[in-house]
Formats: sequence, structure tokens, C-alpha cells
Amino acid sequence: MERAAAEILREYGPFPDAERINGVTYDGKNVWFATGDKLKALDPESGKIVQSIDVASHAGTAFDGEHLYQIAEDRIHKVDPKTGKVIATIPAPGNGGDSGMAWAEGSLWVGEYRAHKIHQIDPETGKVIRTIESKRVVTGVTWVDGELWHATWEGEEGDLLRIDPESGNVLQEVAMPSGVSGLESNGGGCFFCGGGSSGKIKAVRRPGQGATETVSAPGK
Repeated sequence: MERAAAEILREYGPFPDAERINGVTYDGKNVWFATGDKLKALDPESGKIVQSIDVASHAGTAFDGEHLYQIAEDRIHKVDPKTGKVIATIPAPGNGGDSGMAWAEGSLWVGEYRAHKIHQIDPETGKVIRTIESKRVVTGVTWVDGELWHATWEGEEGDLLRIDPESGNVLQEVAMPSGVSGLESNGGGCFFCGGGSSGKIKAVRRPGQGATETVSAPGK
């Protein structure tokens, strides 16, 4: 198994009115993050907040190309990012023990923290299609290029893990300098990682990707 230290490309925050980062997603332009009572959109180039939506946001966040999905206690809200309105609600598979969330292959993939599970669910009904068992706690989930990654946070330490979606075995491990709450890929060589009560988001190079991709600093 490969294990390496995370290469931090950039750090964002802390942000005003955002004491926690509970989940992160990426819409192709902005990084959305959950703060407990608001979803905020961050421009990763400028580092500025460009939008805020009032919605319960207690854990993972996902984007399907048009709508945001947000875990709120034991429910998942489907949110129109243009209007900020909740347009549908489905049950969360972990009944309140849910953590990270991602969109891939027409499904939502929802982490269940203490159960060490990732559930593939129907985004219309919340029905569980299948469940993947991991060897570690799950605090964030993302798919990129057919690879399933999830974040962990145990004690003061965090990791990013690439796991086999069939067996749950860890294939690759990236050691983070702190715990991770929420994980999302930008579809290329970068992961965005929530930092829980630090109120920060870290941009981390995805292992195996070239050194050409960076997250620009302000003014660059």
C-alpha cells in the first residue's frame, strides 16, 4: 500500500460566520461548504466568499451538475443554488450518523461515520442501492477517475484513503496534518478538504498528478 504525506497547495479561511466546515463540494467553478446553518460558495482563485444560502448543513455536501445536496441531521435536502430553496428531501441512510457525501454515476454516495460505511443511494428516494464497508471511520467521500476516496478523522489525525469499492481495502493513503471533515475532488489533480472546527479548507494535491496544477493565490 502506498502512503505519503499530503502536499498542501493552498489553505483558505477561517471565514466570517463559519465556525465549522461540515462538508465540501465543487460545482466546476466554486467550492461550496457547509457551516451548520449556511452553505457558502468560495471562489478558489480569489479566496473570496461569493454566495451564501440559508439552509441546515450539518454534514456532507454534494453537487450533481445542477443542484446541491446537503445533509441536515437525518435528512438530505436537494437545494437549488440559484434560488437557495429546498426543492426535495429524502431520508439519509445513516439515520443521523451520516458524514461525507458525493455525487457519481447518477447516485449519491453517503458516508456513515462510526459504522465505517459508504452507502450508494437513489437521489430521488433515498433507497440504499449498495453499501461499501471501509476499515476506517468515514468523514468525507469523493469519486474521481473511477477511484473512490474517503477522508478520516481519528483523534487529532486525518487521512485521505483510496479504497477498493468492492472489498473496502485501502489501496493508497495520504497523511493529512489534521483531521478532515468533508472531501471533494475538483475532477483533476486537487482535493478540497474541510477542517472541522478550524474553520479552514485545504487544497491538497491528488497523488500521482503532475506538479503543473496549482490553486492560484490571490492576484495570480
